[in-house]
Amino acid sequence: MVRMMFPMISGVGELRAALAVVEEAKAELRKRRIAFNKEIPIGIMVEIPSAAMVADLLAKETGFFSIGTNDLIQYALAIDRINEHVSYLYEPLHPAILRMIRRIVDGAHDAGIPVSMCGEMAGEPFFTYVLLGLGLDELSMNATSIPRVKRILRKAAAYEAREFVGGLLLRGTAVEIGKLLRKKLEEVFPEEHF
Repeated sequence: MVRMMFPMISGVGELRAALAVVEEAKAELRKRRIAFNKEIPIGIMVEIPSAAMVADLLAKETGFFSIGTNDLIQYALAIDRINEHVSYLYEPLHPAILRMIRRIVDGAHDAGIPVSMCGEMAGEPFFTYVLLGLGLDELSMNATSIPRVKRILRKAAAYEAREFVGGLLLRGTAVEIGKLLRKKLEEVFPEEHF
């Protein structure tokens, strides 16, 4: 199925402007009597902190979310992951990042739309249990990551992951969260090496 997704949406005003352009294109196609999918699913890439903060509002006006973790983490933590002097600050387990992801997922699910994730975080097996606990519906990753992520998801219980992540969200640092996560993964998945 073909879907349309807008990148770098920062808020409802931009989304509405983009949707208006789509409606103009549909009107032009109708005028020219060119067939098109009138119900094409339209979503947004949530990759800017402002979009994460208004995810509940955006979810009411779009069909799906995809969280772009590479940019979201970079913009939220004000770092350049390519710059070797500050790249160590790129921290997917930072409490603010996990709370933003939870906010995005909750906003999407409350509006009845699915939320997926792409970016390095989605394909890293170390984060899979946390992403399950945060309620992601779909993960997009490099093909080489799929077998290991699948093994983890098959063995994990979603309700236990949700409960565990609820506790993680109360922690103050990425280091604390990382230690707790590693311990949990070693308990639940002793055959995996993290």
